[in-house]
Amino acid sequence: MQDQGRGTIDWDDFRFVLAIVRGGSVSAAAKQLAVDHATVIRRVDRLERHLSAKLFDRRKTGYLLTEAGQRVADSAEAMESTIVANQEAVGGSRAHLTGTVRIGAPDGFGSHFLASRLVKFVERYPDLDLELVATARLFSLSKREADIAISLSMPKEGRIVGRKLLDYRLGLYATRSYLARTHGIATRSDLAGHRFVGYIEDLLFTPELDYLPQVSPKVSAKFRSANLIAQLNATIAGFGIAVLPHFMATAHPELCPVLPAEISISRTFWLLMHADSKDLARIRAVADYIYETVEAERPLFGGPSGSV
Repeated sequence: MQDQGRGTIDWDDFRFVLAIVRGGSVSAAAKQLAVDHATVIRRVDRLERHLSAKLFDRRKTGYLLTEAGQRVADSAEAMESTIVANQEAVGGSRAHLTGTVRIGAPDGFGSHFLASRLVKFVERYPDLDLELVATARLFSLSKREADIAISLSMPKEGRIVGRKLLDYRLGLYATRSYLARTHGIATRSDLAGHRFVGYIEDLLFTPELDYLPQVSPKVSAKFRSANLIAQLNATIAGFGIAVLPHFMATAHPELCPVLPAEISISRTFWLLMHADSKDLARIRAVADYIYETVEAERPLFGGPSGSV
């Protein structure tokens, strides 16, 4: 009886190779593809028999690509790109968007600004599902961790297409009650000795978040969190002074700016997409909506003066 494993190649097997490469392990690939561990191994073994080539070196530390495996992984990614590029023809026009779009965004922008403003988009395209991953981390678009990523910087490599959303400003904020019970702040030098809220330095996912050195070399955080929402809540509770984006702080009347004329920090939000999927109707529609929404509320990001 003919070995079916040496018959026609099942091109779907290439997807399993790519999942191992991107996930770093068989277990991660199985989770990504929603199959069991044994299925991943079986599909890779079958592809190796088809190609008469060893694709991975099985080691205790994981699966390591061979030279042949690297060529197969490159081919798999090329096939995936072709499929992604042609999905729009199958999926229909923007008026009938279906499928899922995942947005990766920093916790402050994603949770505090974007989440509540996606309602109108969902009402416009009821058959499209949105996933918002709002957390302090970098998203790999090449590994399909997100379809759209909001970033504080443009990547220096990879097939990523970037579009500037806008510049936004940050400043010092504290509650009136905290400021009333501590010594006054008239100049930057008066900040020494005050309690500050900030990031955990060794958990910073991007250097753009390292604000306090710009404020003063004489201050340091006494309460630290990798999460901006936690920093906001600690500041509202009266813990101390924090560097906060104006678009977040101005939504809380109990917070007031500290030295707004002297201390102002500027950063930039970028909207990123992978080059292979940027023209898909569902992804393009979401990206355009985010851009339009931010543009319509640009003064919110500029601070007390409304300037950026």
